[in-house]
Amino acid sequence: MIIFPDISPDIFSVSIGNFELALRWYAMSYILGIILGWRLAVLTIRRSDLWPKNQAPMEPVQIEDLLTYVVIGVIVGGRLGYVIFYKPMEYAANPFDIIKVWQGGMSFHGGLLGVVLATFIYYRRNLVPLLSGADLLALCAPIGLMLGRIANFINAELWGRPTDMPWGVAFPGEMAQACGQVSGLCARHPSQLYEALLEGLVLALIVIFLVFKRDALKRPGRITGVFFLGYGMARYFVEFFRQPDAHFQSFTNPMGFAIQAGPLGITMGQILSLPMIILGAYFIWYSFRQARL
Repeated sequence: MIIFPDISPDIFSVSIGNFELALRWYAMSYILGIILGWRLAVLTIRRSDLWPKNQAPMEPVQIEDLLTYVVIGVIVGGRLGYVIFYKPMEYAANPFDIIKVWQGGMSFHGGLLGVVLATFIYYRRNLVPLLSGADLLALCAPIGLMLGRIANFINAELWGRPTDMPWGVAFPGEMAQACGQVSGLCARHPSQLYEALLEGLVLALIVIFLVFKRDALKRPGRITGVFFLGYGMARYFVEFFRQPDAHFQSFTNPMGFAIQAGPLGITMGQILSLPMIILGAYFIWYSFRQARL
């Protein structure tokens, strides 16, 4: 196994009296992901030849305004998604804890819904074609996903199920080392890195190739479909190796299935990924039915 390296969750911290200001890896992943996504979006918008009728759906200067909507959608949607999908009863009993985002608890699927709603409002107000606007976001999203999952690994959170594979990681903490009857150190799948590779790097390379080498943006909805389908399939697969939230597990449900039928079942992450797979396949099918513009 690989012993988890001693990495501080803080990149650096500054103490001012009794107040400590820290820059954390997770925050840096958001910042860097937004910056890289912004630059990629501006680069793509400036290439009018990539778009239907050789006309970009918006101006480069509008990307900065769009970013504001995206950030709000990610934070609000991600937090509410975690509350609703994973711990509704706990937060119903303690509603003021919902705003305590610094304690952790964000849902990708909730963040996605938040971004969809926020950008829909922006696109409608600014008369941006919805499918082309969605394609632009789908092109940039995998970069942020990759950085976010790497930050999850550095923070030693969202680790995987126990494994005896040689690349298993012994994560720190009492919960990570709770592996039933296993004696000694407990190795777990580094599922954060699996997701960073599949949902991030691989998916990013695919959509970038399709945009810049196969003119996929000229068929509105295709990149959106590839993103939904690619993310949904990757997440569904990684769920077989990812440790579910503790409140889903019990003596009769050690695998942490959200829906269980005897020894078989499906996790909450897989449930939330199925609509993305179906929606992605639909968008790809729809894009092939449209004439190339």
